[in-house]
Amino acid sequence: MQNFTGLNEKRNLFDLDADQQMILDNADRFARNELYALSEKMDNEEWWPDEAFPKIGDNGLFGITIPEEYGGAGLDLVAAGLVLQGMARWNHAMALAWVAHDNLCANNIYRNGNDEQRRKYLPDLCSGRKIGALGLTEPGAGSDALGSMRTTARRDGDHYVLNGSKIYITNGPVADVLLVYAKTDKEKGAHGISAFIVEKGMKGFKVAQKLKKMGYRGSQTGELLFEDCRVPAENLVGGENRGVAIVMSGLDLERAMISPLCLGIAERALELSVEYAKTRKQFAKPIGSFQMVQSMLADMYVQVETIRAFTYRVLAAAAPLEIGEGGRGDIHMLTAASVMYAAEATHKVLDLAVQVHGGAGYIWESEINRLFRSTKLMEIGAGTTEVRKMIIAGELLKGMER
Repeated sequence: MQNFTGLNEKRNLFDLDADQQMILDNADRFARNELYALSEKMDNEEWWPDEAFPKIGDNGLFGITIPEEYGGAGLDLVAAGLVLQGMARWNHAMALAWVAHDNLCANNIYRNGNDEQRRKYLPDLCSGRKIGALGLTEPGAGSDALGSMRTTARRDGDHYVLNGSKIYITNGPVADVLLVYAKTDKEKGAHGISAFIVEKGMKGFKVAQKLKKMGYRGSQTGELLFEDCRVPAENLVGGENRGVAIVMSGLDLERAMISPLCLGIAERALELSVEYAKTRKQFAKPIGSFQMVQSMLADMYVQVETIRAFTYRVLAAAAPLEIGEGGRGDIHMLTAASVMYAAEATHKVLDLAVQVHGGAGYIWESEINRLFRSTKLMEIGAGTTEVRKMIIAGELLKGMER
């Protein structure tokens, strides 16, 4: 008889260990108790609760991947993903703001900044006393954000002078610290881009407008304007014309982090749908007793569990990425695949969830409607579905004659 002991020992490859489960449970408990009550008002009024970020910081839920010496938790990307998953279940708009702050801004500064920059900016970002954002996308530069970038940075003594604009910037209207990309050498095209830390209040920088969105309405999104904005040369991150490496490495981590955001939303949609199917009665019995409703719930469950498996696999694969790695190879393909699948599957889950809820799911004020309106963004942000397919196919067909 074959010995299956090894298989039993390895079964936790597909589960969270005790420490990871505790991280998820703590984030879930905090978000349920502190953030859930804010979600409806945030969506209805596009309201931003100023007290939320400091409270998140006080509970140790910022700076997950940042060492303790800079104010962080000193954990890995898997832990960060679990915090995000738990938060997304109860307030997906705040969870999106968390990604822009913790992953796109703070983690990028840690991975690519020098020690002086880390010590200056990371403690306040990790505590939630300051809000972070990343400025990449422009009015004329979306999927081709690097090649079509028009924002420029010109060296002038001890400063760089930035001119241009950024759009669709999550946390933009409320951010205190922003990692902004600009062209420092037009002749080099995409390879002439640099990254800068810009602070709110710097002369020549302003929020041009706050944008109204279909979903994630409580997450503040805006257009940023730079008009002869003078940024100290010491705020250059990673060296001049090193922006491409920072962007590409950061994009893989961002895509890995979108999957747990989708997972949390899909989990909550399934939970609400099961509860509704048990309590909503038609023809004198719960609608969950009808096979058509059971079929929808079963399909939702399968989608949620496959999102979960893909999400955890990619978080584990991306966690060991060294500074400067990513943007190419298997991990580039894998992160693109995970976010593509998670976004599309979450869309399917929410479509079924609205169907289970019927008319109640179509009403604006319902939680399931709020979740449904969130799904499309994940098929657009961090590279559209079409761009993700191009990345996957490009890696699969590498070396083929064109």
